[in-house]
Amino acid sequence: MIGNLLPLIGKWLFSPFQWLVFGIIDRMKTATQSLSNQVDTLQALLVEKESEIKSLQEQNQYLLEQFRLAQHNRFGKSSEVNLDQGELFNEAEQLVDEEALSEQNQDKENTSKTQSKPKRKPLPKDLPRETVIIDIPENEKSCDCCGNDLHQMGEKKSEKLEFIPAQVKVIETIRPQYSCRHCEKTDTKVNIKIAPVPSSPIPKSIATPSLLSQIITSKYQYSLPLYRQESIFNQHGIELNRKTMSEWMIKTSTLFKPIIEQLHQYLLKQPVVQADETTLKVIREDKNKCYMWVYCSGTDSPTENDGINVIKNIVLYDYQASRAGSCAVDYLDGFNGYLQADGYAGYEQVDAELIGCMAHARRKFVEAQTAEQKNKSGRANLAITKIAKFYRIEKEIKGLSADEKKTIRQEKSLPLLNDFKEWLDKSIQQVLPKSAVGKAIQYSLNQWEKLSGYIKSGDINIDNNRAERAIKPFVIGRKNWMFCNAASGANASAILYSLIETAKANGLTPFNYLTLLLEELPKQPEDLAYLMPWNVELETTI
Repeated sequence: MIGNLLPLIGKWLFSPFQWLVFGIIDRMKTATQSLSNQVDTLQALLVEKESEIKSLQEQNQYLLEQFRLAQHNRFGKSSEVNLDQGELFNEAEQLVDEEALSEQNQDKENTSKTQSKPKRKPLPKDLPRETVIIDIPENEKSCDCCGNDLHQMGEKKSEKLEFIPAQVKVIETIRPQYSCRHCEKTDTKVNIKIAPVPSSPIPKSIATPSLLSQIITSKYQYSLPLYRQESIFNQHGIELNRKTMSEWMIKTSTLFKPIIEQLHQYLLKQPVVQADETTLKVIREDKNKCYMWVYCSGTDSPTENDGINVIKNIVLYDYQASRAGSCAVDYLDGFNGYLQADGYAGYEQVDAELIGCMAHARRKFVEAQTAEQKNKSGRANLAITKIAKFYRIEKEIKGLSADEKKTIRQEKSLPLLNDFKEWLDKSIQQVLPKSAVGKAIQYSLNQWEKLSGYIKSGDINIDNNRAERAIKPFVIGRKNWMFCNAASGANASAILYSLIETAKANGLTPFNYLTLLLEELPKQPEDLAYLMPWNVELETTI
């Protein structure tokens, strides 16, 4: 009986202890669960803070890069600076200092070698010459030792260049009138005969072809505004105000339109056309920004051209009130070759195969290199080195035929392009997307099909620099005259810039070419082929 009661007694004796143990275990489980929740919360908070820190680091890096770029643009030197537009006030001292430094470096490098004295380049033989003889007096033409007469054993010559200021003259045209004396006496209708008025670019004006050509080239080739030209004419005692000259520019541009239209038709037949655009302020336009578009083909300088070759050196400007892609579509209507331009999306609308510009891609990496810390060799540096290899090949094949260029590009450039593409695909995963180098890599990837398209034909250039060089004279001129008053002036500027730059591209002196056009176009010739710049033989530029 007692044996049966013992388990019951043990249960009642140990139950409080068991409850205590159970309670402690429950509390430990609760504390463990709470601690686990706290750890998860802390981990989530840590991840959030790490993401915030990373975002702040990226923002800080972006701001630092933008600051370095702005500082470089404000105070640094650009590799694309036009030498003619540099330090205008101290260029003489600067050039002298550079020459002296160059001579010092040569002396250090060649201390053991005898340097020959540099020879001055002779002056052109076709320049008019005036001979001045400086002889010793007659009483000194005897020997100081023996008194016998001296004989001429030779002579020493030297040349100096003299500048004669521009001269103006008046051409007075006289046309004699003839009549019949018999008719005069009989009071019948008198028949007066007189030679017809010579053709003139601007009838009933004092402007001759040479005067108009001088004004045009002064403004559009040498960026001399009309108000400065007005001052120059005043120095010669000629009152020729800028308003009159401005009207002449518009009238002559109208006269040149048939030539421009003919050049436009030639342009549309070219295998490759390069395009670019820049802003222009036109006061009477409602829009803040208008645009001057440029389209060019061929090369910067004349090549062997017999007037039959397909490739023509043409530079044409087109004024438009907007930057819409329809502007390029309308101008290039009928063109189905290769169109090379920058990454502007407006060119996508043109019915032509687009080719990119490797110089633009390289420029992105140069900016990234500037934005990075100094003496830092990174991805931007490596990308520039890779792109330099493409240009090295282009330098080697310069002057070869289109077929030879294409063959060499397929053999040498294509493997390098494939290697560069693999590097871009790998690098884009390892850089910050908003960093300067990240943007440069992304630009190259987005434009890759167009950037690598230059290997398709030997007629295509590796970059769009031809168009950028063509538009630079307009940009330089714009700094002087700043704006156009109306659309008619902007259109006139487009026509005149087109003729000047096309003449230069074909090795012609713009003044001579414009003078020829102003002499011939008033005669209204039916065929303009003989006035195309590649068919004209005039004095070439020096």
